[in-house]
Amino acid sequence: MSLRTRLLLALGYLVVLVTIAFAVPLALNIRDRAGEEVREGARTQIAVLAAGASESVAAQRLPALRRLARTTARAAGGRVVIVDRRGGVLADSEGAAAPGTNYATPARPELRSALRGRPVQTERASDTLAEEILASAEPVCSAGRVVGAVRLTQSVSAVNDRVNRTMLGILAVGLAVLLVALVVAFLLARGIALPITRLDAVAQRVAAGDLDARAPVQGSREQRSLATSFNAMTERLGRTVRAQKEFAADASHQLRTPLTGLRLRLEEARAAGDRAALEHELDAGLREVDRIAQTVDELLVLSRTGERDAPGEVLDLGEAAQAAGRRWEPTAAAHRLALQVQTTPPTRPVWCARADLERALDAVIENAILYGAGGEHVTIRAGGSTIEVLDGGAGLAPGEEEALFGRFQRGSAGAGAPNGTGLGLAIARELMRCWDGDAQLSNRAGGGAQATLTLPPFTGSLPSV
Repeated sequence: MSLRTRLLLALGYLVVLVTIAFAVPLALNIRDRAGEEVREGARTQIAVLAAGASESVAAQRLPALRRLARTTARAAGGRVVIVDRRGGVLADSEGAAAPGTNYATPARPELRSALRGRPVQTERASDTLAEEILASAEPVCSAGRVVGAVRLTQSVSAVNDRVNRTMLGILAVGLAVLLVALVVAFLLARGIALPITRLDAVAQRVAAGDLDARAPVQGSREQRSLATSFNAMTERLGRTVRAQKEFAADASHQLRTPLTGLRLRLEEARAAGDRAALEHELDAGLREVDRIAQTVDELLVLSRTGERDAPGEVLDLGEAAQAAGRRWEPTAAAHRLALQVQTTPPTRPVWCARADLERALDAVIENAILYGAGGEHVTIRAGGSTIEVLDGGAGLAPGEEEALFGRFQRGSAGAGAPNGTGLGLAIARELMRCWDGDAQLSNRAGGGAQATLTLPPFTGSLPSV
C-alpha cells in the first residue's frame, strides 16, 4: 500500500469519526427539539384560538367560528374542531362533522378533559383515520366559566415527516462536509507523498548511474531539507566518483612513462659491467621512483576534488607569505633569483586549512622559480585577502591563462625547463576552490607572469563545512 493511500485512509477515517461524533448527537438533539417545537407550536396556536373564539362560542356565531377554524388549521397543518360546553360541534375546519354532532365521547378523551377545564395534548390512535394523531385541546372560557373547547389534531406521520426533513438536511450537510474534507485529505496526502515519490524516482536514477540527477526542492520545510541533503549527498558522490575515474585515467597515463623508464634503468643496471655504471643506473632508477611517488601524491590530492581533508583555521596571509619566502629562498638562490616578500597592510584574516594554503602557494612559487627564466627576482606580495606571486620571465602565451590550470598542462615557458608533472597549478586551483577561493594567472604589464591566490575574508563566524 502506497504512502498516499495510507495517509488518505488515515485522514478519511479521522474525518468520518469526527463527523459522526458531531453529527449524530446534533441530529438527535435537533430531532427532539423539532418534535418539541411542533408540539409547542400546536399548544400555542390552540391557546390563541381558544382566547380568540370565546365570544363567538358564547354567542354561537358559527360563520365566524368556521373562519377561525379554517385559518388556524391552515397555519398548523391539521384539523380544528370547535365544540360548545356539551361537546356539540360548532365548527369543523374540514367540514366532516355536521354542526351539533357530539364530540365529547370516550373516543375523544382530549375534548372531554378540555370541557372540564384542563388543557390536554396527547398522541393516540384514531379509529376514524386509522393512524396515529397528535391531539391538542384547550377549554374556551367566557366570564370565568367554560363555554366550549377547541381541538387541533395533526397526523403524527406528518409531524415526523417534518422532523425527518430536518434530519435529512443535517445528513446532507454532514455528507457535504465529509466530501469536502475527503478532497482536502486527498490533496494533503498528495502534497505529502508527491515530493517523496519524486525523491524516490531521482534516487532510482542515481542508483542506475545518473549522478547528475537532482531532486526538486519542494514541499514542507522537512521535505525541502531532505531534498537539499539528498542533492548535497548526490553532488558529493558524483564528485567522488568523477575524481576516482580521473585518478584512474591519469594514473594509468602518467605512470606508464616513469615505470617504463624505471624498468629500462633496472635492465641497464643488471647488464652493467662495472660498479660505476651500476651505481649510475641505480641512481637514475631512484630518480624515476621519486618521480612516480611525486606524481601519485599529486594525483591523490586531485582525487579529493571539492573535499576538505584538514580542518579550517583563521590565517594571516602576511604571515603565510613570510613563511613561504623562508621555505623557497634557498631554491630561488640556487636558480640565481632574488626572492622578495612584500606585505601591503592591512592584510585580512582568511579561513582555510594551513596545509592547503601552503601547498597551493608552494605550487605557484615553484612555477615562478622554474619557469620565470629571464627575470632577476620573484616577488611574493600579500595584501587584503590575496597573495600574488610575480616573476620577470617571458610571461604567458595567449590562451594559456586558463589552459595551464588543466591537468598535465605545461605552457610555452616550460618547454626547456626541468621536467614536472604538470599538476601543480591544477592542485593550487582545486585547493583554493575547496575553501571558496580561486587561483588565477595573468601577464604583468611590465613583463612576466602573475599568479594570484584569493580566499574569502573571515567574517567572524565559522563557515559551514
